[in-house]
Amino acid sequence: MAVTLWPVCLQREYLNDNWVWDYHTKPPEVLLSSDLEDAYFHTDPVDQSTGTAGVRGNKGFLDGEHFWEIIFLEPPAGTSVMVGVGTQKALLHTNNYQYVDLIGMDGESWGLSHKGRVWHRGVPRTYCDPIYDRTTVIGCYLNLYKGTLSFYKNGTDLGVAFSGLDTVREPLYPLISSTATETELGLGVRSCRYLSLQEKCCAIIKNNLMCADSVENLPLPNAIKNHIRQF
Repeated sequence: MAVTLWPVCLQREYLNDNWVWDYHTKPPEVLLSSDLEDAYFHTDPVDQSTGTAGVRGNKGFLDGEHFWEIIFLEPPAGTSVMVGVGTQKALLHTNNYQYVDLIGMDGESWGLSHKGRVWHRGVPRTYCDPIYDRTTVIGCYLNLYKGTLSFYKNGTDLGVAFSGLDTVREPLYPLISSTATETELGLGVRSCRYLSLQEKCCAIIKNNLMCADSVENLPLPNAIKNHIRQF
């Protein structure tokens, strides 16, 4: 199921980026579909859920703009169903009946809970309305040129949730997690965009200007000035 809900910045030049969930690092509480695009949590009819389980993508990102969709194949329930990003050191499992907001519980990950809170370093912050509907599509937009992570809900931009991710200096991986029995999450569109050398130079210039009006005073051709204004 692919629902195309591109951020405006990715409607120009983008590439399909068909990464999938990482079979080799997932905990046993998570089953994956044969194409590795759908994840099924806590499906054991005897044990059911005895903690929190997460799974990460098989590709990490160091630069560029990245957009992907997480589709709620069943209504989210329980203590926490989450989407987000994390380093390779981000925790993917708790047991002993520890039902936690796994993505963002420490400094290695940044996450959005289905209850509308974002988490990092174990600190929650209200971000959006709770998410309870089946087929809800959450778009994740990671812009490593600006160091931001934003979320979309059914095509609506919810705004920047986190900043400063460009200072992490190690790959960031897509993450999902759940505490609830029979949670089902699917992958939709995955896309990426990388700046050309000229665009990178313009972005650096724009980021180092004191204000947008300063562009006019640069000793550059008008075509280049207009290009800088776009960032």
